[in-house]
Amino acid sequence: MNEGKNNPRVPGVVLRQSEADRVVAGHPWVFERGIQRVEGELADGAVVAVKDGRQRFLGVGFFNGRSRIRLRMISHRNVAVDRAFFEERFREALALRTRWLPDARSFRLVNAESDFLSGLIVDKYEDVLVIQISSLGMEQRKDDILAALEAVLEPRAIVERNDIPSRRFEGLTETCGVVRGELAGEQVAFELNGLTFEADPLTGQKTGFYLDQQVNHRLVAEMVAHYPQGSVLDCFSSTGGFALHAARAGAGSVHCLDQSAEVLATAGRLAERNGLGDRLRYETVNVFDWLKARSAAPEGETAPELFDVVILDPPSFTRTRSALPDALRGYKEIHLRALRLLKPGGLLATFCCSHHVDARTFQDVILSAAFDVRRVLRRVATFTQSPDHPILPSVPETEYLKGFAFEVVR
Repeated sequence: MNEGKNNPRVPGVVLRQSEADRVVAGHPWVFERGIQRVEGELADGAVVAVKDGRQRFLGVGFFNGRSRIRLRMISHRNVAVDRAFFEERFREALALRTRWLPDARSFRLVNAESDFLSGLIVDKYEDVLVIQISSLGMEQRKDDILAALEAVLEPRAIVERNDIPSRRFEGLTETCGVVRGELAGEQVAFELNGLTFEADPLTGQKTGFYLDQQVNHRLVAEMVAHYPQGSVLDCFSSTGGFALHAARAGAGSVHCLDQSAEVLATAGRLAERNGLGDRLRYETVNVFDWLKARSAAPEGETAPELFDVVILDPPSFTRTRSALPDALRGYKEIHLRALRLLKPGGLLATFCCSHHVDARTFQDVILSAAFDVRRVLRRVATFTQSPDHPILPSVPETEYLKGFAFEVVR
């Protein structure tokens, strides 16, 4: 525990006791209020020794006096943060994915805090890697990171997607492009659960695809298989992750809704590529407006089309706790409308990717919507993010994706 205590060459940061306890418990972030004092000259981005008030060594981390997160813990050992360090961490991360996703060739290799590399994300699409750096300490060591990735994975190309606004808080500019190897064209074809998809590393959402639903795509498809030739409504479809899996599982038709014509065009192209083109249909719409219009059944008019399965996978409705009430109203509204479009005995598969909405609150919103439309639900499954997006309970920020499957009892 006292390793590195008296090394005068390494600048030190002494934490307040409550913050020291939090670091020992596993949380990597320290804010300004958690620092009791500094020892030596601290350069932004430098590796510093971290101690508690009794001068006990807690580990090393990146310091940045320009950031709200003043300190990001990197290791609880006194290590040199160099190429060899990153190689070791990447091999550990790869072993974890191989253990829990043994058949996957595309996955998130590094998930920042949950892989003990705060400020770094690495996604793997077959032999193409996409990195995203959000901390100054990581940015200053980008060459070591790239060299370590090449040594561990031998990729055909590495793309940096450092075009995220959060970099400004670390004093960094936004950049995007191929930094190693060559990438012919923007789309990278890759396999997911036996289906072919495409990632757009340079301009697509996140790093090109939503990898965190990899396991849930398969699980929901297994449920769809219980409704042979059934009708599926896939809301917020994006490029068809759930839609293609549902069609392959035996759905008779999958109606895809999204506000982006571009992503639906990609979904259509992928459906043809996977031999499922006759099962999918597409509408470029505001999903909220579509659900509201289709679920309304004024007296004397034809009842709305009902579906065997409805899938809701919207983008996050809030990125701040202050906007939570509005977000919950939004979640309730889409569930209220979706439940009106389900047949008796139908299945609702629904997801929330907002960290600020916990699973219990999310379920309460769904049940409130069900009460309002006089539906009784039976919960048949609970979902979480794929294991390549590990969750550390001591770091609540690492858990964000939650979901449920409900049957409509009546």
